[in-house]
Amino acid sequence: MDMNQYLSMFIDESNDHLQSLNENMLQLESNPEDLGIVQVIFRSAHTLKGMAATMGFEDLASLTHKMENVLDLVRNEKLKMQDYIFDTMFKSLDALENMVQDITGGGEGKADVSSIVASLQAIESGEWTGGSAPVAQAETQSDSLISNAVELDEYQYSVLDQSIAEGHRVFYIDVLVSEHSQLKGVRAYMVFDMLERSGEVVKAFPSVQDIEQEKFERNFSLYYITTKEAQELEKAILSISEIESAKLIQLDQETLQQMTNQVAATVAVEDTPAPAVEKDAPAADSSSQEEIKAAPVKAAAPKQAAAHSRTIRVDIERLDVLMNLFSELLIDRSRLEQLASETGNNDLSDTVAHLSRVSTDLQNIVLKLRMVPVDTVFNRFPRMIRDLAKTLDKKIDLVITGAETELDRTVIDEIGDPLVHLLRNAVDHGVESISERIAAGKPEMGTVNLRAFHSGNHVFIEIEDDGKGIYRDKLLKTAIKRGVVTEEQGAKMSDDEVNQLLFAPGFSTADKISDISGRGVGLDVVKSKITSLGGNVTITSKPGKGTNFSVQLPLTLSIIAAMLVRLGSEKYAVPLSSIVETAIVQRNQVRNIHGNKMITFRESLIPYLSLSEVFGVPDFNDADEQETEIVVIRKGERLAAVAVEEFIGQSEIVLKSMGTYLPAIEGISGATILGDGQVALILDPNAFIK
Repeated sequence: MDMNQYLSMFIDESNDHLQSLNENMLQLESNPEDLGIVQVIFRSAHTLKGMAATMGFEDLASLTHKMENVLDLVRNEKLKMQDYIFDTMFKSLDALENMVQDITGGGEGKADVSSIVASLQAIESGEWTGGSAPVAQAETQSDSLISNAVELDEYQYSVLDQSIAEGHRVFYIDVLVSEHSQLKGVRAYMVFDMLERSGEVVKAFPSVQDIEQEKFERNFSLYYITTKEAQELEKAILSISEIESAKLIQLDQETLQQMTNQVAATVAVEDTPAPAVEKDAPAADSSSQEEIKAAPVKAAAPKQAAAHSRTIRVDIERLDVLMNLFSELLIDRSRLEQLASETGNNDLSDTVAHLSRVSTDLQNIVLKLRMVPVDTVFNRFPRMIRDLAKTLDKKIDLVITGAETELDRTVIDEIGDPLVHLLRNAVDHGVESISERIAAGKPEMGTVNLRAFHSGNHVFIEIEDDGKGIYRDKLLKTAIKRGVVTEEQGAKMSDDEVNQLLFAPGFSTADKISDISGRGVGLDVVKSKITSLGGNVTITSKPGKGTNFSVQLPLTLSIIAAMLVRLGSEKYAVPLSSIVETAIVQRNQVRNIHGNKMITFRESLIPYLSLSEVFGVPDFNDADEQETEIVVIRKGERLAAVAVEEFIGQSEIVLKSMGTYLPAIEGISGATILGDGQVALILDPNAFIK
């Protein structure tokens, strides 16, 4: 079997499982007694092991199996999680991630993990308290029962799965009647009668009717739901005369699924030729080989399990092509709308109106296809902060809010590294050491807030720490020493302008550069990356209180709703999501306060800006007008009024880059092509509010 066709799927699913393992391991570290989390971790590790073995990645499967052995001891309460176990598990996850990255890059996923495997084996053998029976024997007995599993229908599977989820014990029991028994049907009835007094038999094989009529050899099997312990049940069954043996295996959701797959494989083998992977793919152990056999027929599992898959993976390049095609369609739609209004043909107008409604719905779907929650980036940070805190001997509480906020996939793919750098800076040089925090009257635990939220047509991501903050004098002294600014220039700079010096290439305020980060080292790279995405980053800080890095990013890089306005002979587009309202104000309503023009808006004063003055439009001067149209725009909680000559109307516009031939213009985020072919500049409302 050619496994290359499954490689992309394997990589994607492996990354999903590794992320889940990291997240749940962090939860378990906070609550080591929660065996429910252990079960979830075990299932992810078990699935990852099976996939790796099926694909032939032996080192990956072997390491995951050793992790699985330790987790199995924990979930069976034969081992308690300790700090050194967590550390070893996290090292194992790091090694697995490196292997998957190697596979992604075209490698074979091989790595020297002998030291980690040795640590896992030491944990497994040193803490084993399960008596004289070794782990391998216990697994062999379980495998033996699984291989003879009773087939379940969808309803029975659902009942057992739900019972496990609700905390009940579910057993698969195989009972053997003595060969000398003269009334084996009666003995079987006595077993069922005893069991039904303290639980529920969900499925029996042979059927209950066949057992009553003694249409079975010596043994019968059943699925059983109860609250009793395995030892208690076994003792009760064996107390019935002429019962020779009773084998019990307690099922979790993973084992139940495994048994179902095993039955499906047995049923399908008559019609399905054995795939080549069974013979050729190397596996870490015998249990991996069992999974290899089951994997090709997993589709035969109960419908309930398969019904959960409601998503497909799509190459981002295909979405880019789709977006480009739709952008052209949108420009043509605008042209048709203009032609329809000019000709006055009712049939054409009705058809264009219907086309507009359909294309609007299509646009919403296309945009949503590209939108991804920032959680896909944020979810890797808790593990990173945990490791940094341990390395630096600090206590850090990472508080994440707004993880459901959505961004364009293109932006999501690029923003991860800048955020990693800002977070590492916050932990390393923002938050003080424990002793420094105590001396400053702060709690031992430092807090780093990572938050995302929408504001107008942008998404803001903030990294805020409650550390020592940035001291103006120290920063300026370093900047002058490095020749970034002169003393005269520094004396005239505002606090915000001084903070922006952190983005100068190679600038650093760190007294000692660590291998973690130094506040300022590489921040020029961070800013250039964010700027290339059409965003911006600002810094606010209070000495002794903390620092806030605010990253502003465009919500999408493609299509937006905008208000078209005219100024002289030029047309401009204002993103609709940044507009609070439009209005007309009298010239005498504009007031001059401390050299700044202001107007009253909803019982408060807001700045008044003339677009003609900002851009120097030669053939229009709104000072000659007795009244003027304004657009009230916002950035977060701050508002401003922008004066324009005339409102044209609302339209869907396609964002186009200004290209590399024109320099960046403050207040302009791009351009668009209107229905008549004219180019209109798109205003950046956030640049007008500072």
